[in-house]
Amino acid sequence: MAAKIYYEQDAPMAPLQGKKVAVIGFGSQGHAHSLNLRDSGIEVRVAELPGTPNYKLATEHGFKPGDIKTAMEGAALIIVTLPDELQGKIYKDQIAPNLKAGQTLGFCHGFNIHFKYIVPPKDVNVVMIAPKGPGHLVRSEYQKGGGVPCLVAVQQDATGTAKQIALAWGHGMGGARAGILETTYKEETETDLFGEQCVLCGGLSSLIKAGFETLVAAGYQPEIAYFECVHEVKLIVDLIYQGGLSYMRYSISNTAEYGDLTRGPRIVNDKTRAEMKKILGEITSGKFAKEWVNEFQTGLKNFNELYEKDHNSQVEQVGRQLRKMMKWIDVKEA
Repeated sequence: MAAKIYYEQDAPMAPLQGKKVAVIGFGSQGHAHSLNLRDSGIEVRVAELPGTPNYKLATEHGFKPGDIKTAMEGAALIIVTLPDELQGKIYKDQIAPNLKAGQTLGFCHGFNIHFKYIVPPKDVNVVMIAPKGPGHLVRSEYQKGGGVPCLVAVQQDATGTAKQIALAWGHGMGGARAGILETTYKEETETDLFGEQCVLCGGLSSLIKAGFETLVAAGYQPEIAYFECVHEVKLIVDLIYQGGLSYMRYSISNTAEYGDLTRGPRIVNDKTRAEMKKILGEITSGKFAKEWVNEFQTGLKNFNELYEKDHNSQVEQVGRQLRKMMKWIDVKEA
């Protein structure tokens, strides 16, 4: 079955015009949705904690951030853009007590709804617009006149208009310019976690580190290993982004293409696929969600240890030094 994709003509803004939208959190996604919706003519209220960098940022952008209760009052749509690990408690303590029948709860990722860390009452709509890109890209593409593709899902339709409200939100923040693909909370949540863990973040970072460490252990210069296994990843990813695997292979040398086709399957092999399947099972069963929530609630000890180990690894140290010399790169060091 062909996927259903909505564009601007399929997603009229009428359901939100003349209405108020509350955005809970002015972080990565929150700032982009707030600014884009406001630029699309929607009245936006922002909820943020006083004294935080995001509160200051919201003020600098012309908002008057307040508490969650105030932002929610009279809002047709309440967009929750808080980190997954914080949403459950803040929903219970501050959002749920102020929810009114007929309001629409919106999320940018399905984690808490799908795994039932948040269970809204039956008299509110529960929808999702999930941009397939980080907040800064959602904002910058909108400012260029474009948009980032999004996913739309309706978990609960209390008013009979949930989908129209969600699509209006997607239109207002620029997603309908690029296309809004219909999905479910289950599909978005499980595929998003799988992609992050096995390919985009976990898989790619582990592949980069393993390649770098293999070359260095064999006696090659760390700087050479960095260029081969880290720096040039962007060149390849950009080609894939532009035209898929075929265009990437068209653009590289025949030697590189032959090595790709014959050696790649030896790296990502049946054992790798079996582990991917196992990880997917941990996601769909809720095991990963429970593990992550428990990790956060018990102080992030394992998380912090793993982060510090990688943050101070040789590949990171070499990269920081080399990037200082690359004046053409807008260097960002965490």
